[in-house]
Amino acid sequence: MAEAKTTARKPAVKTKAYIPRLQALYSEQFVAELEKELSLQNVHQVPRLEKIVVNVGLGRHKDDKKVIEAAKNTLRKVTGQEPVETVAKNSIAGFKLREGNMIGLKLTLRGEKMYEFMDRLINLVLPRLRDFHGVSAKAFDKQGNYSIGLTDQSVFPELTFEETTTTHGMQAVFVIKSESKEHAKALLEKFGMPFEKGSK
Repeated sequence: MAEAKTTARKPAVKTKAYIPRLQALYSEQFVAELEKELSLQNVHQVPRLEKIVVNVGLGRHKDDKKVIEAAKNTLRKVTGQEPVETVAKNSIAGFKLREGNMIGLKLTLRGEKMYEFMDRLINLVLPRLRDFHGVSAKAFDKQGNYSIGLTDQSVFPELTFEETTTTHGMQAVFVIKSESKEHAKALLEKFGMPFEKGSK
């Protein structure tokens, strides 16, 4: 009777889980640096980016299907996520706006997509702005959240020329858990946010 042949199984190769560059830097380097530089009592006080909300306000173009489709395409391409429609909560006669009318598009980025979008925005998009000298340090709200507005989508390298012929603006809001505006700004500086020189 022939003996059954046995073959030694090769040990499974563990693939290293993908972690976005800025996410890795935050956990491995920035947390410790910020705790020390901001003289914090413990690691739980270190400012943290929780999410980025990206939105497009349609304004007078709220009924223009071409602009709406261009805005949806932009958000899909530059974030990898499907936007949702935002609607008016109240009717405003002067703006010919009725409750329930679509007024814009938005989406919320967290985790990997959030860090990837921020990396591209800081290192690829902002440097392509014409006559760019840095972003304003005055765009923080009382909670320490930071807003960046772009006048058109052509600065995103993910989009083709044809996808930028119908232009629209957009806004990105960085929602930051921090104890002050100064701490929130320190966090964004670690990520490489190019604030204007001399701006506080």
